[in-house]
Amino acid sequence: MLRVLGYETMEAFMADVVPSDIRLRDPLATPPALTETAALDRLRELADRNTICRSYLGMGYADCVTPPVILRNILENPGWYTAYTPYQPEIAQGRLEALLVYQTMVSDLTGLEIANASLLDEATAVAEAITMTNAVSRKKTARFLVDARCHPQTLAVVQTRARAQEIEIEVGAREDFALDDTVTGIVLQYPDTEGGIADHRALCEEAHQAGALVTVATDLLALTLLTPPGEWGADIVVGNAQRFGVPMGYGGPHAAFFATRESYKRHVPGRIIGVSHDADGTPALRMALQTREQHIRREKATSNICTAQVLLAVISGMYAVYHGPEGLRNIATRVHRLTADLAAGLRAAGLGIVHDAFVDTIVVEGDPARIGEALAAAAERHINLRSLSESRVGIALDETTTAEDVGDLLDLFNAKPAKSPGAVIPSALQRHSTFLDHPVFHRYRSETEMLRYLKRLEDRDLSLTSAMIPLGSCTMKLNATTEMIPVTWPGFARLHPFAPSEQALGYRQLFDDLETQLAEITGFDAISLQPNAGSQGEFTGLLVIRAYHQSRGDDNRRTCLIPQSAHGTNPASAVMAGMRVVVVRTDERGNIDVDDLRAKAAKHADTLGALMVTYPSTHGVFEAAIREICDIVHEHGGQVYMDGANMNAQVGLCRPGDIGADVCHLNLHKTFCIPHGGGGPGAGPIGVAAHLTPFLPDHPVVPLGREAPCGTVSAAPWGSPSILPISWAYLQMMGPDGLTEATRVSILNANYVARRLRGHYDLLYAGANGLIAHECILDTRPFKASAGVTVEDMAKRLIDYGFHPPTISFPVPGTMMVEPTESESREELDRFCDAMIAIREEIREIETGIADRDNNLLTNAPHALHRLLASDWDAPYPRERAAFPSAATREHKIWPFVGRIDAAYGDRHLVCACPPVEAYEPAAAPSA
Repeated sequence: MLRVLGYETMEAFMADVVPSDIRLRDPLATPPALTETAALDRLRELADRNTICRSYLGMGYADCVTPPVILRNILENPGWYTAYTPYQPEIAQGRLEALLVYQTMVSDLTGLEIANASLLDEATAVAEAITMTNAVSRKKTARFLVDARCHPQTLAVVQTRARAQEIEIEVGAREDFALDDTVTGIVLQYPDTEGGIADHRALCEEAHQAGALVTVATDLLALTLLTPPGEWGADIVVGNAQRFGVPMGYGGPHAAFFATRESYKRHVPGRIIGVSHDADGTPALRMALQTREQHIRREKATSNICTAQVLLAVISGMYAVYHGPEGLRNIATRVHRLTADLAAGLRAAGLGIVHDAFVDTIVVEGDPARIGEALAAAAERHINLRSLSESRVGIALDETTTAEDVGDLLDLFNAKPAKSPGAVIPSALQRHSTFLDHPVFHRYRSETEMLRYLKRLEDRDLSLTSAMIPLGSCTMKLNATTEMIPVTWPGFARLHPFAPSEQALGYRQLFDDLETQLAEITGFDAISLQPNAGSQGEFTGLLVIRAYHQSRGDDNRRTCLIPQSAHGTNPASAVMAGMRVVVVRTDERGNIDVDDLRAKAAKHADTLGALMVTYPSTHGVFEAAIREICDIVHEHGGQVYMDGANMNAQVGLCRPGDIGADVCHLNLHKTFCIPHGGGGPGAGPIGVAAHLTPFLPDHPVVPLGREAPCGTVSAAPWGSPSILPISWAYLQMMGPDGLTEATRVSILNANYVARRLRGHYDLLYAGANGLIAHECILDTRPFKASAGVTVEDMAKRLIDYGFHPPTISFPVPGTMMVEPTESESREELDRFCDAMIAIREEIREIETGIADRDNNLLTNAPHALHRLLASDWDAPYPRERAAFPSAATREHKIWPFVGRIDAAYGDRHLVCACPPVEAYEPAAAPSA
């Protein structure tokens, strides 16, 4: 491959790619590589250092049972966890159906018309609800009343987000809410953090009369027994779907849910899966209303969410499919009755139960000495209870709780079983409406049928198990099996995020190791693991910068310079952080226009807060002027935020901290091997220079010891801990030499692809010596004029060749951005290049008149099986060319389950819950 590029050695090649003034002179000082066996042994030691106690802490997290058929066939299955975000719906119909099931589940249980495909966690979902309420409100004020009995982590995240956007938050008892026309919205928890349930109908009516919207944070299992908030006046309902089959994992990742009224559909944060049809009228699914995606809305965005917790949402949705409405209600009823039994025994022993009405959580009240003795006894017996005060303790039961466990809890208080009412939910709060009526929640009642359903969905998707996914800016690389194995070990999976620190010593060591190695790789002084997505990392980095400026009396430094080539979440994150976006031009080579940067930095010198820069650039080149760019910003009082999306081209070769960046986020789901999971989970920790360290985020429940924190950005203290063993294992098994070699091969693979495609496609941008970094942009715009072929036509035709298309129309409309990663072999790269060259020849047939301009292999792509097998085939080309365009496709390919999807139809007729089962019946044989 080097010889194809004209080089004899990798070092000579690297010398021509990476600017010499930023190259590392010494190797990385990370630990030497471990074998796979040694890495697993070490991880087992860390998992064993975590103590799995019986946790009754609640606060939005509950132990649960992941049905083994779901555990093995989704969570532990690379066919599900290595897939990409379903931007190409024709090869993502399985995942899209699973997400539609999830949306239907959420909509049914909450009693609202529309639900999205998940958010990051409950706390940020509440914050998103406040932001959305503010966006749709016509009031000049931005004032919210928030119930003090929301979970503490939710209150902290809401206050952090609101402070940045200058939204006024008043936390108080809901009974004391003073509603007037200055209130924009109210936020309630139902059941509240102490487990109490109340009738909020009158409060909702009062809020609506004052012109305020009502957001309710709730619990899905409780809603199988309780009247859903949508039925008593809530406008937005959010929460965490974790207890539906997803391990606690010391805090994440889990899928948050977000439901609202259909009138707000264009303001819903995140993604919505909708029903449409393909070119032949066959029902098909896609991400609806995609103009809402933040890379399009950019600085007009009110949210920077570009990630859904897809893998976790799929698990939770399939948990509902597995149990059905009867099964879910049975689980909830059993847990509720056990809780009532516990309360009855404690009352009989002379203790108080603070709330008469509850579902699965109670607060016990008594003499401080007696409560203290109970807590001490609990600690001795490895039982975690929630200490609320000297005289109060919270106890939350869950799916795993048994009658024997209730007996043990009574023993802690020297209490014995007593006569129990069995249920204590007032009739006015009981659920009477049906839920999960769709056949999908009733059909799969044997493991055989459930297994086959999951397999059918998996087979409709293209993942890394079948072909490379050459997406620019997305780094779809190998998620090694060894890295994935520990994720579901009980020692990592079953810890409650707020368990006492001494029970998580293995996790703490893993965090320390990861932070130390990421600091070395980036050249920074400290790392925060709290941001649980790249978008959260961007937001957090900017909050840290703002906190730094404020500490120096420079709150006016709110101008954020962002190049035209930036990732779309950059301006959205800046707006969310309370900054004003000023766009910096790029030159004809795709680099930042240094003169324009200098002029704008000088113009805004008094208010300059930050520059957001991606390196290598989003255009796929190492900008030689990067040090100068950083110096200009620093000279005018600003800080440099580096977007770490392209860190896969830096590790071991150069470091953001050495280049001049002050803060950088890292996409662990890109460079550091956490799988994309079909669009999530993600992790976006940030690294900061020494002067920014005091301002890293903290947490209200598990203090992290920050001196002057910028706030709290995620529900859990360390974001998504249960997937961090993946990145830990990657770093340990690669070692410093392996990490550096991976970066070199990543760059080599990209340049090899670009060279092989030379003469067939024009390369839009290149750096010094005509070379690129780890990705390249192919200019496909000329084909629109020469052949009437769009970049979308090419992408869909590439599906026929068995590949997931590259990134299209970003960062330059009408182009393709290709990133092969270091994981792909030369054979796979050649197969991809051969397909791209063959497509160019198909375009040439149109250009020369051999093929029809409007009816050809590209405009009709992709070719689904039902189309290929239709009896009335009358396309002006053979079926064989459509179906088997290359020799490789005769050996293996993932067939598109549907043809080209009509996106506009789906948006005009928005349906985002499971349609009647009749809609899934095979369509009549389509005509040409």
